[in-house]
Amino acid sequence: MKVAVILSGCGNRDGSELQETLSLLLALDRRDIQYQCFAPKIQFPVYTYLDNTGKTGEMRDLYAEAARIARGNIADLADYSPADYDGLALPGGMGAARNLSSFDAEGERMSVLPLVEKAILSTIDAKKPVCAMCIAPIILARVLGSRGVKLTLGQPCAASQAAESWGAVQIDCNPTDIAVDEELKVVTTPAYMVASRISEIFDGADNMIEAFAKML
Repeated sequence: MKVAVILSGCGNRDGSELQETLSLLLALDRRDIQYQCFAPKIQFPVYTYLDNTGKTGEMRDLYAEAARIARGNIADLADYSPADYDGLALPGGMGAARNLSSFDAEGERMSVLPLVEKAILSTIDAKKPVCAMCIAPIILARVLGSRGVKLTLGQPCAASQAAESWGAVQIDCNPTDIAVDEELKVVTTPAYMVASRISEIFDGADNMIEAFAKML
């Protein structure tokens, strides 16, 4: 079995959250599930990690930043095809809300990067499973809300309210819990939407991948 993983950069404020991404990859590897990391070839604004002042004014290449996590083994999201993989995974991090979608800036009026939307819809339409962590389920909610997708964004919050406005069903979860949509084959866990410890991230990811693997 082999799973495609969509990365959104490198770092929790403007890319893929490292602890969530590594916990997801580790959970796959421990089940002997191979993976290939993908990323779109776009530019994105960098956020500071030293304080909360926001953007630094610098722009970076998302594909190159994602390659840092993937140890250089990165593929262009434009080349993704569900025919080549058994499932699709999206770790969290604000890159999901800032680079793969516009949720951070536009809230309920958000859009999803066309390549990401295409990857999700083509995977779901191929009856293959999708999993997502932390804020990344907001992308699934926007793309699959009209289908009534069941997912979690942790506890009630602005993100869960937006998800529900699109037709998604929010399932309240604690840090290591998972939400499972058996019909659409979607599994989500809240991670740092509600977690405060790295151990909770690893446990939540492991629980998510355990359910996800049974759908492959």
